[in-house]
Amino acid sequence: QVQVAESGGGLVQPGDSLRLSCVVSGHTLSMYAMTWFRQTPGNEREFVGTITWGSGGTAYADSVKGRFTISRENGDNTVHLQMNSLKPEDTAVYYCSATTADMSSHWGQGTQVTVSS
Repeated sequence: QVQVAESGGGLVQPGDSLRLSCVVSGHTLSMYAMTWFRQTPGNEREFVGTITWGSGGTAYADSVKGRFTISRENGDNTVHLQMNSLKPEDTAVYYCSATTADMSSHWGQGTQVTVSS
């Protein structure tokens, strides 16, 4: 069984930075990709960014490009989402999804990020 756990959310002011972490444990076989999504009440879950495990390649939503960066820890099923220049519209519950080599996706419980003055 694969478990996914996000951490690092909190309340920050506009312009601040925050780093989220996502740890995958359990029978992970091999990882294919880890992807961050976010969701606000009443809205669909929105793609934020992804990192492909093999190549380390990344892709981001236009709304966060240049402000958010995804990185991974070598030898560990952990990724980070570095969020800089945060805006109130970045307020959401952030979810991590781990896609394993069999193309199944595993979700964490989410972590709340609130950007407010």
